[in-house]
Amino acid sequence: MEELARESISLLASASAKPPLDVAAAPRLGSMGAIFIMLKSALGAGLLNFPWAFERAGGIRSAVTVELVSLVFLVSGLIILGYASSISGQCTYQAVVKEVCGPAIGQLCEICFVFNLFMISVAFLVIVDDQLEKLCGSLYELVTGLPDSEMPYHFYTDQRFALVLLCLLLILPLSIPKEISIQKYISVLGTLAATYLTVAIIIKYHTMPSVLVQVTPLYSSGISSWASMFSVIPTICFGFQCHEASITIYSSMANQRLSHWVLISVVSMIFCLVIYSLTGVYGYLTFGKNVKADILMSYTGDDILMLIARLLFGVSIITIYPIILLLGRSVIQDPLLSWRRRRYGVVTVEFESRSRYALTVLWITVTLLIAVFVPDISKVISVIGGISAFFIFIFPGLCLIFAMQSEPVSCKTRVVLTVWGVVTLISGAFIFGQSTTIAVMQLLGRI
Repeated sequence: MEELARESISLLASASAKPPLDVAAAPRLGSMGAIFIMLKSALGAGLLNFPWAFERAGGIRSAVTVELVSLVFLVSGLIILGYASSISGQCTYQAVVKEVCGPAIGQLCEICFVFNLFMISVAFLVIVDDQLEKLCGSLYELVTGLPDSEMPYHFYTDQRFALVLLCLLLILPLSIPKEISIQKYISVLGTLAATYLTVAIIIKYHTMPSVLVQVTPLYSSGISSWASMFSVIPTICFGFQCHEASITIYSSMANQRLSHWVLISVVSMIFCLVIYSLTGVYGYLTFGKNVKADILMSYTGDDILMLIARLLFGVSIITIYPIILLLGRSVIQDPLLSWRRRRYGVVTVEFESRSRYALTVLWITVTLLIAVFVPDISKVISVIGGISAFFIFIFPGLCLIFAMQSEPVSCKTRVVLTVWGVVTLISGAFIFGQSTTIAVMQLLGRI
């Protein structure tokens, strides 16, 4: 996510002779640019899951309530991270946590960071696999005029075979290089695809025959509804997650006043709330309890409007996957290169290349296998949402608690902010424990 933010900052700012990864020396970022990058970091694959989450939460009122309560913690986390970056002088998430909270918590942050990026890679491949399945059926219907249910099975017509080819011929070559500078020109597809999908879902709801639109309640009541509301928090966390990139964005801004960062965070999250809520509401109203975990899979294969949405989402994910891989690979490879340097005094180009190739192939292979054998995106996102609690709740809470022990603030301010840090930390621990336990048990039940 931070790599995506850096590439976007390089694209939006004026040309610079220095590399884009040198965030401290990069051109300063304006308010609109910061909001745009925050939106692009948050609006992604989680959008497909929101109508299902609205149904799972027990209706529109319950889901929107969970969103609004979560929004308080989401904005709070962004503000805390900006504050921690300003007092630590660091410009990456891991570095800020390590500087403010100490090396041990910093190492835990790096482990969570890699695992989170790994599971996001799995979710991306699951989404691509879903879209390939629908596209294969649509092409068969267009060519033969027969329903896709009558399509004969051959290994080359299986979407999993197409996914393997896609990984070998497109994703792997894009992921091998050290830096993927081409991504800054095409990563904007993520925001475009998200906006198009929301508009398309609204249009389909208003243009579909009324007999096909499901009659859905605004809410349900009872104890089971409360349990359902808690169960969709991981989906919301995954959808609004842009906290990993927030520190890079903040450190690249021309105006780094905390009050200005608060405004950027609030505006960005409100825009995300509107887009996610519209998608969730209209998707849920259209299909009701029959909505699928991937909203695009609920529409027919011959729907041109949604066919374009599938293509846009597929292309955007294929182009963003290598960025996620690059960032996760760098966190693993850097300690490996440091160990090599300490032991032999030098890191050869051959060793660097071999380790990079091996890590890239291993990353793609393992994520591909998981995506093939765990085809339900809701299960993958449940795991990711639980891990996201670390970056949205737990690490920001820890940063605030540790910062209040050393910052020169009044006693009352120190007590209030420390209490809020503890509340954020406990909330994150509860969300992580509950959602991850349920998700892992569901995954194990399928094996």
